Amino acid sequence: MPAPHGGRLIDRLVPESKRERVREEAEELPRVLVSMEKRKDLENIAYGIYSPLEGPLTGEDYRSVLERGRLANDVPWTIPIVIDVSGEEASAFREGDDIALVEGGEAFALLHVEEIYPLDHKEYALKIFKTLDKAHPGVARTLEMKPLLIGGPIWLFRETPGKFPRYRLKPKETRLLFRERGWRTIAGFQTRNAPHLGHEYVQKTALAFVDGLFINPLIGRKKPGDFKDEVIIEAYEILLRHYYLRETAVLVTLEMEMRYAGPKEAIFHAIVRKNFGCTHFIVGRDHAGVGKYYGPYEAQEAFEEYPDLGITPLFFRNFFYCCRCGGVTNERVCPHPAEYRIEFSGTRIREMLMRGERPSKELMRPEVVDVILRHPDPFVR
Repeated sequence: MPAPHGGRLIDRLVPESKRERVREEAEELPRVLVSMEKRKDLENIAYGIYSPLEGPLTGEDYRSVLERGRLANDVPWTIPIVIDVSGEEASAFREGDDIALVEGGEAFALLHVEEIYPLDHKEYALKIFKTLDKAHPGVARTLEMKPLLIGGPIWLFRETPGKFPRYRLKPKETRLLFRERGWRTIAGFQTRNAPHLGHEYVQKTALAFVDGLFINPLIGRKKPGDFKDEVIIEAYEILLRHYYLRETAVLVTLEMEMRYAGPKEAIFHAIVRKNFGCTHFIVGRDHAGVGKYYGPYEAQEAFEEYPDLGITPLFFRNFFYCCRCGGVTNERVCPHPAEYRIEFSGTRIREMLMRGERPSKELMRPEVVDVILRHPDPFVR
């Protein structure tokens, strides 16, 4: 099992015995309101999911991430984790102060403000998303951010229960789980979709080389047209129940929004799974992509820049259902021409489901289709 990213599993969670005192302290501090998405990022920092971060980035680390895809100490890191504030909010405190972070009317964390620095929205968008097109969901959100960023370590004293508590585990818990199962090699699988047969093919191919499979669906804000969280979970529950050996795969949620940053986000996703304890990370076609902003295998190529990442990528390129072969296969082993192939297109499958049509058994397990069609509205609007 790999060491946590940066060498140490971060823990910024206030011990239970001290939380009441910290809550009382927070009531006397300047307050900054954050979104639920930011709160989830801060929880992920506190739990060690974003190790080695101890809080939102300070200026030196932020600029290094934009320019080099690394923290200032040269540790790979590709997505800025930041808190944005307005000038009016920043006028209530200064560098060196402690502030309370608030979401939904309740203070949940303290932040020691090491630095307040300006945000260049266009630079952020170009460096991370490679475009200024407002049709890109990540760019649109970036351009809406407030003009200043604050960085420094946090202490989390009030946790959210999680959308699916039974599937929400911290890295210290997943690492213990892997040891209890005797897994020395673990492949992490990122998803924001209900599984089709191609996903199952990729996962089971990976299982031929590793001891265990870590299915880690992203739970949080997504773009319109993506599957809703509860649909993803229910679909995987039925798939795992009927088509996987019980001791070879686990389902754990990751509460985090999608950025749709393509290659940058693929590296970030790998780092997160490394912190959970994975030794390998599955990277498919157009990983974390949206529209035509990134090449189909650009995310895989990004790993060439990070030989020191500390987790082994498993690349999967083009695969399909071959009617002559009678199963899912790929172009390296299937000799049959294109007319026998049924390509896996997530977009086409979603369009079929939106029309109430059933994808064929060559595309998706019937039990999974049943789960999706039982929902009156299975997609994000």
